[in-house]
Amino acid sequence: MSEVGAALRDAAARLAAVSDTPRLDAELLMAHALGIERQALLLDPPRFAVPGDFAALIDRRMGHEPVGYIVGYRDFWTIRVTVGPGVLIPRPDSETLIEAALAHVEDREAPLHILDLGTGPGTLLLALLSELPEAAGLGVDASAEALAFARRNAGELQMQDRAIFREGDWTDGVAGQFDLILCNPPYIADTEQLMPDVADHEPAGALFAGPDGLDDYRRIIPDLPRLLAPGGVAILEIGASQLISVSTLAEAAGFSVGCRRDLGGRDRALLLTRA
Repeated sequence: MSEVGAALRDAAARLAAVSDTPRLDAELLMAHALGIERQALLLDPPRFAVPGDFAALIDRRMGHEPVGYIVGYRDFWTIRVTVGPGVLIPRPDSETLIEAALAHVEDREAPLHILDLGTGPGTLLLALLSELPEAAGLGVDASAEALAFARRNAGELQMQDRAIFREGDWTDGVAGQFDLILCNPPYIADTEQLMPDVADHEPAGALFAGPDGLDDYRRIIPDLPRLLAPGGVAILEIGASQLISVSTLAEAAGFSVGCRRDLGGRDRALLLTRA
């Protein structure tokens, strides 16, 4: 076994105590320390020597610091999203919203107007714009820190002319109508226990939403009818056990409701269309 291979094996064994994906974490941290892509590392590990700062990166991960914060990015859909402390790290489950949005608009030819509520580092909006070159959109977030990441990501992806970001409290002050509305709001109940890498590092304001996790849905959904263009769809991420409760709120606001499951088979994306 090569020096790098042995280091990866030993690191993965350590990280198994704190991570559900210890080998992946070790590979991402090794690639970061080497200044290369993970794919290059996996193609030919013996050509590399273990960098001196690899052990320190593993120690940081052993302290439950998220890999995304350590390496400074998270790959999502087909884009790379720059992240750091103060911003929610994109999750693979959220790609379900992108799949649902693209399926809804696959036959549309006119340029689309997209709204991303709670945009964070711009994840959902920029992923969709990467697939829809004629589309433009608005991302809204209450966090100036998150919006700084969003604007940086738009620039790095050369989408700054199509993605506008502004600070705001959900739909307050948002005008016009949108063909696609995306929203991944906080939906975790205040009393729910999270893994330390989430609870101790990621912003609580992007995670928790009252005693039942529904506080932000109660604020957002009633205002969506005025913002959704005819033929449009609003797609909300939900927790795996929230289909009935959030659907009830949406139906009360006059929407027809559908649901798309993530790759794990869990209810994940709620699709709201005009009833």
